[in-house]
Amino acid sequence: MRMLDIKLFRDLRRLWAQALAIALVIAGAVATLVMSVGSYRSLDETRRAYYERYQFADVFALVRRAPMSLVSQIAEIPGVAAVDARIAKLALLDIPGFREPATGRFVSLPEHGTPHLNQLYVRAGRLPEPGSVAEVAISESFANAHGFVPGARFSAILNGRKRELTVVGITLSPEFVYAIGPGDIMPDDRRFGIVWMPEKALAGAFDLDGAFSSVAVKLLRNASEREVILRLDALLDRYGGQAAYGRKDQTSHAFLDHELDMLNNMSRTLPPIFLVVAAFLVNLTLDRLVALDREQVGLFKALGYGNLAIASHYLKFVLALVVIGIAIGSLAGTWLGSLITSLFGDYFRFPFLIFSKSPDVYLMAAVASLTAGTLGAARALRGVVALAPAVAMQPPAPPQFRHLLPLGVRVDRLLSQPAIMMLRGIAHHPFRAGFTVLGMALATAILIVSLFTRDTMEQLIDVTYFMADRQDATVSFTEKRPRDVLFQVARLPGVITAEPYREVPVRIRHRNVERRIMISGRPPDADLSRIIDEKLRPVVLPESGLAISAMLAQILGVQVGDDVEVDLLDGQRRTVTLPIAALVEDYFGIRGMMNADALSRLMREAPVINSVHLALDESRLDSLYDTVKELPSVSGLALQRVSLANFRASLAVLVTTMASIYTGLAAIIAFGVVYNTARISLSERARELASLRVLGFTRAEVLRILFLELALLTLVAQLPGWVMGYGLAWVMRTNLAGELMRVRLVVENSTYVLASAVVVAAAVVSALVVRRRVHQLDLVAVLKTRD
Repeated sequence: MRMLDIKLFRDLRRLWAQALAIALVIAGAVATLVMSVGSYRSLDETRRAYYERYQFADVFALVRRAPMSLVSQIAEIPGVAAVDARIAKLALLDIPGFREPATGRFVSLPEHGTPHLNQLYVRAGRLPEPGSVAEVAISESFANAHGFVPGARFSAILNGRKRELTVVGITLSPEFVYAIGPGDIMPDDRRFGIVWMPEKALAGAFDLDGAFSSVAVKLLRNASEREVILRLDALLDRYGGQAAYGRKDQTSHAFLDHELDMLNNMSRTLPPIFLVVAAFLVNLTLDRLVALDREQVGLFKALGYGNLAIASHYLKFVLALVVIGIAIGSLAGTWLGSLITSLFGDYFRFPFLIFSKSPDVYLMAAVASLTAGTLGAARALRGVVALAPAVAMQPPAPPQFRHLLPLGVRVDRLLSQPAIMMLRGIAHHPFRAGFTVLGMALATAILIVSLFTRDTMEQLIDVTYFMADRQDATVSFTEKRPRDVLFQVARLPGVITAEPYREVPVRIRHRNVERRIMISGRPPDADLSRIIDEKLRPVVLPESGLAISAMLAQILGVQVGDDVEVDLLDGQRRTVTLPIAALVEDYFGIRGMMNADALSRLMREAPVINSVHLALDESRLDSLYDTVKELPSVSGLALQRVSLANFRASLAVLVTTMASIYTGLAAIIAFGVVYNTARISLSERARELASLRVLGFTRAEVLRILFLELALLTLVAQLPGWVMGYGLAWVMRTNLAGELMRVRLVVENSTYVLASAVVVAAAVVSALVVRRRVHQLDLVAVLKTRD
């Protein structure tokens, strides 16, 4: 065994470049696994600890006005562990030096101290004094966006009265990790913030003395959430309750859960792809290494070494590469995982971060890599065992060549002699050429799957912001208003067109599947906020029936024409049955749409609206902002261009960063595949190339034969690589789809070109390295043959 070990070290030293390339491929797979799983676990553990330490509630409900005496009855509901009744209202903010109207969600602080649930982490300053009427604490993201520090001042329109407020504290809350203002689909830290104010001051402003408008409930460990929600709704219904909902439907938690699910799905999608490529590369390299060591294998067997000893020798070679790859990948994955965790932690503004470095993650990566390496080596090891000593010690039998073209066909007039030799080499070794093409195709495919997110996000932006929601702004009201208010809004400065919009919360159900969604009522001639079907065509809502998101239809298991049960959670509570009239393309959330008049009839009420979509004259925006700030019934003004800018910024921070990391790892793997292919081809053809040099061919002519083969195989591999890349992108897109956001599968031509360009660049670099090796060929040593 000592002699075989010496040979092992010599082989590693002789093939160090190929060994390092394979180790880097394995390292890419390990780094991807450690990074994605580690960062997901760190963020999930941070979220769990944050929720637990600061008592994040399990059930939430809004109510128009309920007496504080009702709190004791809520606490008596079976399964309820704690109750926190408070006041929660939206109000416009007037911030010095900021011309656009901002919105604040005002939440009351109890007079006796900190809240029982959804407790605050004070980042700077302190909480407001219980008796103060002007002191407030604000969310950290809002404070940072405006440069607020304790002592800063701004104004708020509370129930029609403008008040000067002083910031005394900057805080974080588990309830508002992901805070979205009215009419927006993305967080806007400059235009929406959370403001905490003493209960007495806020109650006086909104005439809610001795009453509350929001309640949060903490459940016992084994309590039934659905049963608690039903009993809570029964208590709040007579006071204008808007239907309680669980944590999974709470906006902040739902978005945070979606982001972490995307990260988790990436950890289950990309690492297996990288490991498959690593296994293939190990198989390719070891199989050809054994072929080159054929005579040595026969000699070892003749000297008495058994099959197990020789197979173990080559297995050690693979294990050495895997161990090196695991070491490099673990270090890189740990660093990248910490980077991603910090990036997401800063984006969500957790008060602390828990970096999870669980040994099982590294063990899982090691086992997966060792399994991939062993499986990749299995075919070559089987060949070692099957090789008889007498056969192995003889030169391999010459291959049987045949003419691929009829004898009368002459190609020497069309192709140069090096080109003909290159084509003959490929034709006489079809399996070798096929495996080479497959390896390069896999390299192209993993680059495509790493790059395609950019294309899908751009298409999502195009459909959402330029085809569907084309309005410039959306005015939201604190309460639903008669539809006649549309004419008043249309007369505001700078308004060109105004369209009404109505939303009703409902529970939609089919068989045993149920979801809480919003049904929006829109006029049939709506042009600013349009509905787009699955073929990206505008949809005119029918006079009756319900249109729903394609994703919601998939969740419920329904198609056009099927009936669904709908529990109306606003106005007169009742359950109705509605037919599905159309399926629409909706990338954000799951919801339903109806004709506005049909929705009014369904609700048994006069036509009312929640908000108005606007087309604006850009030259009169300042006048519009000044007017809106004076309207007491307006809770917010969402600006579409600002929403788009925020969405792109979020993509740059999260999606683009993740895609860049995966693309970098994929590029390393692509280089490893191409470089090993070139080096193995050189090893197999060294005798042929040296023979040509002895026969008088120049170095340039010899290199041309080798490089033409590499170039042809690289080009041939691109088309199957594109096909496999598209398929892998489909798998990735399917795994990343969720109820809050999903994308269409779009792979632009530029992505195919970029992926192929990276592989071609890797081939060029590999060719330059091989060129140096060819120049260093020892012709005498290569041509020596054993008698």
